[in-house]
Amino acid sequence: MKLVVIEGIGKKETVEKYLGPGYKVFATKGHVVDLPQKSLAVNVKKNFEPKYVVMDDKKDTVKSLIDAASKAEDVLLATDPDREGEAISWHVAHLLNIPQDRPARIEFNEISKKAVQNALQNPRIINENLVDAQQARRVLDRLVGYKLSPVLCRKIQSKLSAGRVQSVTLRLVVEREREIINFKPEEYWPFFAILENNSRFKIKASLATKNKTKIKLQSKEEVESVIAELEGKDYVVSNIKKSVTKSKPPAPFITSTMQQDALNKLGMTLKQTTSAAQALYEGVDIPNEGKVALITYIRTDSTRVSADAQNEARKYIGEKYGEKYVPQKPNVYRTKKGAQDAHEAIRPISLARTPDSVKNCLNKYHYKLYKLIYERFLASQMSEATYNSVSVDIVAGDYGFKVVGRTPLFPGYTAVYNTFADEGKDDDDGGNVKLPEMVQGEKLVFVEHKYEQKFTKPPARFTEASLVKTMEEKGIGRPATYTPTVTILFSREYTEKEGKYIKPTELGMEVVDMLIKYFPEIMNIKFTADMEEKLDEIEDGGKIWQDVVASFYDGFEEKIAIAMGDSFSLKEPDKVTDIKCENCGANMVIKNGRYGKFLACPNYPRCRNTKPVDEDGNVVTVQKSEETQSDVICEKCGRTMVIKQGKSGPFLACPGYPKCKNIKNIESNTVTEEKLPPCPECGKPLKKINYRNSFFYGCTGYPECKFTSSDKPTEGKCPICGSFLVEKKYAAGDFVKCGRKECTYKIKAETSGNENVPN
Repeated sequence: MKLVVIEGIGKKETVEKYLGPGYKVFATKGHVVDLPQKSLAVNVKKNFEPKYVVMDDKKDTVKSLIDAASKAEDVLLATDPDREGEAISWHVAHLLNIPQDRPARIEFNEISKKAVQNALQNPRIINENLVDAQQARRVLDRLVGYKLSPVLCRKIQSKLSAGRVQSVTLRLVVEREREIINFKPEEYWPFFAILENNSRFKIKASLATKNKTKIKLQSKEEVESVIAELEGKDYVVSNIKKSVTKSKPPAPFITSTMQQDALNKLGMTLKQTTSAAQALYEGVDIPNEGKVALITYIRTDSTRVSADAQNEARKYIGEKYGEKYVPQKPNVYRTKKGAQDAHEAIRPISLARTPDSVKNCLNKYHYKLYKLIYERFLASQMSEATYNSVSVDIVAGDYGFKVVGRTPLFPGYTAVYNTFADEGKDDDDGGNVKLPEMVQGEKLVFVEHKYEQKFTKPPARFTEASLVKTMEEKGIGRPATYTPTVTILFSREYTEKEGKYIKPTELGMEVVDMLIKYFPEIMNIKFTADMEEKLDEIEDGGKIWQDVVASFYDGFEEKIAIAMGDSFSLKEPDKVTDIKCENCGANMVIKNGRYGKFLACPNYPRCRNTKPVDEDGNVVTVQKSEETQSDVICEKCGRTMVIKQGKSGPFLACPGYPKCKNIKNIESNTVTEEKLPPCPECGKPLKKINYRNSFFYGCTGYPECKFTSSDKPTEGKCPICGSFLVEKKYAAGDFVKCGRKECTYKIKAETSGNENVPN
């Protein structure tokens, strides 16, 4: 038996099906080894040597992995085909003592029989350059996070964090908000002449020039002046320009364009899109076929498409739409500068698997996204759309008017896919409309003037889609980091949603200002983009990862020391009250904590006395829980036990405390039926189990599957680490967070229209 190690549990069944007999698949469910959470774990004096440990929540997984590997004749590492996947394979190889020069690594860009079987025939050694690029990113992010976060905690408030990519992304949001705040609207008046030809066809021509110079009316007085000068003037066609214009099909999706179109066309959030795309990549249940993967790998910045996929598309297009829709040569798209180009574009694995043929097997989010990906890829391989275009110039006295018309000649790719129009585009130029036949020198009949007062608008706030687009354009982050970066800004409460738009909170603005004050280089967008390029160079073998980290770290400690030693602070000073500390007699002070205000003794840490207060600073009296007498006799002293309320629920306690310290759990071994997703480890149903004075969620496949969770699992996967998600209630409301304690992913739950994918 050969053991094949993958990452996501969701694709276990799909991969197993294509491997055939003699293979067993083991899923690590993401990273199993990482830097420990509670220490820096990077030896800056020893060439930035990282100290890796098995993650706390993966110790059982690693134990099972080592056990499975010991029984296998061979181990193949088939983690995801990217830097993260390569690093996971590298860590697993170390755990299993797989020699560095042994070709144990296999990879596939899609989960299809052909791709999996081809990967088995072409194992390779682990790519150390890919691993080094991931190590450099991890070490850089750890250094920035662990060194900058204490500065924010000292200067603003406790429990804040900073990040190399997240903080620069936050800066984009904050600077856009300040553009909006400081924007001064300017008045303007779009002006049109409504005209008719001999056939009474109405034409809407926009004012363009005066004495052949561009003109823009900016007041009612200017409008009235133009109307007066046009009084009695003839409107004559001065020039007609006809042409056939072409519209090229859009490139197939990369990660960022998929996320943008999913929001703009389908209204799906980043997390919904990421979760749905992951499911389509890993595989969905198809009747009589089992799990079937529908799309290729979803984290890519390349528009490249394989020759086989192009040939299949050209054949399919010719058969379904006709040969006119097949371009003479296959369409090839240029990948933007700086892209890694490691994988193909996102496309359907097979065009024979149409969206309608699998609609009944998908939830609404999966179906909508698959249809979008399918149609975008199909359109990318089709012919151009062509239009009859006409541009007509009209003169009236000193003024020039213009009208542009466009009518479809051949639909081409638009028969399948229309690109998304920009939001808020004003139709101040008359637009592209159908026009009648006109000839040069023809006089048109004046009907009326149309005009209205308008004001220039400030730039729009970012949506998730436009923020990702800007991150991509500026080189901030890479495909795998877009979703977790935007998500963490919400979870840290640095940003919030206003409709579909992203708005920085006051805290987010303070964080940006503080970081720019002390660390302008790190907050420089170009610096962050250049660092991404250096990581790419490490991947290509052009740079040593420790040198890249060293160039960043040079002088960093000194800047930290300056920031920490500076007295400047945005923290609200402690307010002294007249409430005496009953332990030491000092006047207690009101402090601001992560969860609000509280009273504390100023003699901390010698005196640790604290008290809860309400919003007005009044001490909140904590009532002792009532005791109810039970019919249970304490077997130690013979007293009748009482029922008390603890953190985990009710329990029995002896009233003879402290002489008798006997307590008992209240037994209730029952199972409560509740709507739950399938087990994230094996796919079997989950159940809620009430046990003693608490409860937990467990797999019905026990003891074969030992999955448990103290929080209620929910649909979807964590966009940061791929683990399962859980529901969590806090004072601030209901949240969806990662089930893995080490992961920071947490986002406020939304209930409307979100029954399938967490939002």
